[in-house]
Amino acid sequence: MEKTVILLIPAILVILFLRLLAVPMRFLFRLGIHAVFGFVCLWLLNAISGFTGVLFPINLITVLVAGTLGAPGIGVLAALALMSIP
Repeated sequence: MEKTVILLIPAILVILFLRLLAVPMRFLFRLGIHAVFGFVCLWLLNAISGFTGVLFPINLITVLVAGTLGAPGIGVLAALALMSIP
């Protein structure tokens, strides 16, 4: 009986620890998925930049803005790009 209790306590602690890590890992996974989609969108927009004349820089900030905000985020990036053209 004592061996069972001694083995059960660390198992419960490991399960609790893994449950506590699940929420931040889920957030990081979602952020990574959004970043990939943002990168693909910016890459496609840069591929057709010959028609639009607007070139979007691809860096961490622009990828996360395009990924998390979606189409409105790309609109914000386009507005900022157009405002910076002299």
